[in-house]
Amino acid sequence: MIRRFAPLDTLRSRIALTIVAAMLASLALNGLFVQVAGTWGRPPIDRTGLLEQIAANARVIEAAPVELRPQLAVAASNPMLEVIWNKQRADFHLPPGGTRVTPDSSPLQQLLGDTPRDIETFNPSDWPDDSPYAHYVALVQLRDGSWLSFTPPERSWGLDSNVRIAIIIALGLIATLLVAWIATRQLANPLQRFASAARRFGGDLRAPPIKVEGPHEIRQAIIAFNAMQAQIRHFLSERTQMLAAISHDLRAPLTRMRLRSEFMDDLEQQRKMVRDIEEMQTMINAALGFFREETHREQTTAFDLSELLQTIVDDFRDQGIAVDFTGPAHLVYDGRPLGIKRVIVNLLENAVKYAQKPGIELMCDEHLVCIEVSDEGPGIPESALDQVFDPFYRLETSRNRDTGGVGLGLSAARAIVREQGGELSLRNLSGGGLVARVELPGTRRANAAER
Repeated sequence: MIRRFAPLDTLRSRIALTIVAAMLASLALNGLFVQVAGTWGRPPIDRTGLLEQIAANARVIEAAPVELRPQLAVAASNPMLEVIWNKQRADFHLPPGGTRVTPDSSPLQQLLGDTPRDIETFNPSDWPDDSPYAHYVALVQLRDGSWLSFTPPERSWGLDSNVRIAIIIALGLIATLLVAWIATRQLANPLQRFASAARRFGGDLRAPPIKVEGPHEIRQAIIAFNAMQAQIRHFLSERTQMLAAISHDLRAPLTRMRLRSEFMDDLEQQRKMVRDIEEMQTMINAALGFFREETHREQTTAFDLSELLQTIVDDFRDQGIAVDFTGPAHLVYDGRPLGIKRVIVNLLENAVKYAQKPGIELMCDEHLVCIEVSDEGPGIPESALDQVFDPFYRLETSRNRDTGGVGLGLSAARAIVREQGGELSLRNLSGGGLVARVELPGTRRANAAER
């Protein structure tokens, strides 16, 4: 029987590894703190074993003959503790201000036995400033009245336990946050690229597939998305080709119908049939042009959107049509200039045919570039503001051969805008007139001062 093993790189495994890594990093920082922080970061003196070493040396030297004690003290010295024996306390040349240790409060008294002893301690601050002898010193009096001094070359104990616990907790939190930040970045980057690619596909059906990366669950989602993206492109391509083929094939019967109409005796009926055939031919030509543009989309490029709009205004002015323009003098935008030009020209032509005083206003912010084409006219019934975008739909007032049009202009314009990730909408002005609003994603690069 074939057994299927679960993938190793999953969200669950990454979360578990993050927890383990945070714990290991916390231990590593704690160890580094103990080793590198030096003497102040080590445990208190009663946990270093130094007191036990002092007590053991004191008992051994105390039990030895007096003449052997100096040699035993030298032999007992080590890099961590210097031991000196003298008969008199004054022979140590210690500064005044030592601290006498009471038997009740000293663990060293308990380690030395039941007999109370005189024990004094000195801190580096008890010596004069810049003194080379400023060390921690412990004096222990033996039973015969002689003295032992114990001097560690360096301080081997330090912070209070509460302070050390707080530092260890802080280091643990720092390690956890650091590991969590790195882990979340490793997890979030594939998700961010996935979301960016999905948004890009919404504005560009020819966007490349998403790179498969990240944990197992994210990789499976990316694979499914890439498959869906390929299916959508294939479906749209087949649909476009099929409709284009149908429109193309309709030309032949229309041509035959036109030839047959030439042999009609009734001239009135012949005129009506020729008119209908010509209208159908116009619709077919418009449909073929629409499908052709769907198949061959324009590449995205950087261009001056403001300059493009002013060029359109100049073209209309050359035809004797005044179009007002309001907006920045320059605005570099990443998009499809020919498509945007076709949209704006279509909207202006509609404003010229059905209204008067057309105008263009260009606005932008960090996230949106907006182009509004307005006019002063009768507007559109509220119920038809969305319906006019349906293919081959025309209002009653536009069904006039003199005005032209087959009802594909607004449909093609909205398709061009949406193909670039934007939106085209219409609204009536309260004082009369219509506003066509083109909203594009704010991928502008520069913006000069408003004219």
